[in-house]
Amino acid sequence: MANIQEVAQKAGVSVATVSRVLNQHPTVTAKTRLKVETAIEELNYEPSMLGRNLRNSESRLLLVLIPSISNPFYTEIINGIEDTAITNGYNILLCDTDSNPQREHIYFNMVKNKLADGIISMDPAVDMEKLNGLAMQYPIIQCSEYDEKGTIPYVTIDNQLAAYRAVKHLIKLGHKKIALINSDERFLYARERRAGYEQALREFNLPIQEKWIYHTNHLEFEFGQQAMRKLLQTEEKPTAVFSVSDTLAIGALKEINAHELNVPEDIALVGFDKISFSNMTNPTLTTVSQPMYKMGCTAADMLIRKIHNKDVESVILDHELVIRESTMG
Repeated sequence: MANIQEVAQKAGVSVATVSRVLNQHPTVTAKTRLKVETAIEELNYEPSMLGRNLRNSESRLLLVLIPSISNPFYTEIINGIEDTAITNGYNILLCDTDSNPQREHIYFNMVKNKLADGIISMDPAVDMEKLNGLAMQYPIIQCSEYDEKGTIPYVTIDNQLAAYRAVKHLIKLGHKKIALINSDERFLYARERRAGYEQALREFNLPIQEKWIYHTNHLEFEFGQQAMRKLLQTEEKPTAVFSVSDTLAIGALKEINAHELNVPEDIALVGFDKISFSNMTNPTLTTVSQPMYKMGCTAADMLIRKIHNKDVESVILDHELVIRESTMG
């Protein structure tokens, strides 16, 4: 493989000039640039990215922290992050933290040791104190889940408003007995979505019944099944269920079907996220659509701006209630 000295010799210029062309320096004339680019092509020269990155003190690598790669919610966000990163000359490394502090420590050290240029955190269980401490020195963006008391810029949606609209839709259909399948309220999104649920009930003078509020520890389908099993055992059964994630809602749907009940005739169901599976269920699932791809693009763009020391403001994106068969009688 040709080296930079051979390119300089063939083009009749200095090594420094070749370097300036490779780094797209504005001082190089069009004529010189053409000579160097022709020599690069003819010699099939490929510059060492490692050498370039070491000189510029950058890795061109972005870390993306997610709690679990199995949750389909993250797929479209990751696509958005990756597309934006690649367009801007960066690569991404997916870091499945499994909510494990030791793994987090490894990833944080990668940034400290300049093996990565910055972090996009989507892990609701991340150690916020450590993340905020790291963000004082290194570029970090939060995506979807964020620290309301922290100073790290984030991109998200208005979770409370989205949940309020979803539950209001059920009330408008005539439902008065509406259950909530929520996840762990250590997480901000779970607290906000519960607040939206309660806001809608209060607005229409409906009682908030603790027996109809079920918390799961995880978001996998089977936890939605467990939650629905418990709700169906209550003496007074709900006629509608709002679930804080589609995966939980789809699990709940499976359990309703197992009890030979019909959706929406016996129980109406609303999910949250609009993952691809939500349109494949029978009946199809009414859900809150998060702009997941756009969320990923925005997060990556914010992180790259922060890496280049530009000002970054937090962003709240729009959501939409997608009404499908699970609430249509």
